[in-house]
Amino acid sequence: MANKDFALAAVVVGLLITATVVGQVVKRQPHLGLNAAAIGTFNRRVRAWWIICALLAIAFVSPGLTVALFGVMSFWALREFITLTPTRLGDHRALFWVFFFFTPLQFVLVAWNNYSLFSILIPVYAFLFIPARIALAGDYKRFLERIAKIQSGLLICVYCLSFAPALLHMPQVEEASRPRLMFFFVAMTLLSEAFQFVWSQLYGRHVIAPTINATRTWEGLVGGSASTSLAGILLYWATPFTRWEAAFMSMVIAVMGFAGSMTMSAIKRDRGVRDYGTLVEGHGGVLDRIDAICFAAPVFYHITRHLFAIG
Repeated sequence: MANKDFALAAVVVGLLITATVVGQVVKRQPHLGLNAAAIGTFNRRVRAWWIICALLAIAFVSPGLTVALFGVMSFWALREFITLTPTRLGDHRALFWVFFFFTPLQFVLVAWNNYSLFSILIPVYAFLFIPARIALAGDYKRFLERIAKIQSGLLICVYCLSFAPALLHMPQVEEASRPRLMFFFVAMTLLSEAFQFVWSQLYGRHVIAPTINATRTWEGLVGGSASTSLAGILLYWATPFTRWEAAFMSMVIAVMGFAGSMTMSAIKRDRGVRDYGTLVEGHGGVLDRIDAICFAAPVFYHITRHLFAIG
């Protein structure tokens, strides 16, 4: 690992330690009047962030293994999503193709750096295949609703998430900088959630959508996005961006991560559940921890690709 790699890893570890300490301190200060449920959720996320960052450190050694790890996370997240949105017997053969053909093929194409195929495999071929295969089963009840559920899960959990490891193979970026670029992206996503939580708890007055998520406020979104942009400026040296490009990209990550969290919260409210799964007791499901990454990854990837294509 190069000096910049070690420096970035040290910064991320320092931020995680800070977040852990802050979470534990506020948990033991009930007199502050902060939302206890929100504090509990934040502390669970911090514990999950430690695991995610430890796993992603492998990117500095083996990009291929990192793509495989994302593939496993994607498969599990899709399983949680489909389990939460029940399907009918007529959908099962289509789901077999979704889980055991399109999902692994998406990550194989990412590992091969075949952008022309992995960028269209799911939104074109899989999205056309799913309704056709379900129609062949002869079950027309709630047909549109059923295919929409499967397509949404495949889009969010597989297609969108695959653009995070795709950063390791972006030809427009110098090879030595690619692992740091992906690590920067994930770190900014996690950091934006922490900043939005702090701003919402300390200064939040105007809840954006109380029936969806009572802890997400306009103050949290604006303050968290601005703070994430500042953090991006401070960490620009670990990326191929200039200071202002890093600030802009960090703000994009914060806004898209917020959109992902709100969207997935809306789905959970619709299904009447608190978490997508219980892979690890006390941590919720995989999708509960990567919802922001899923929404931010494709936007970050394509803006980065566009910036350096212009350059």
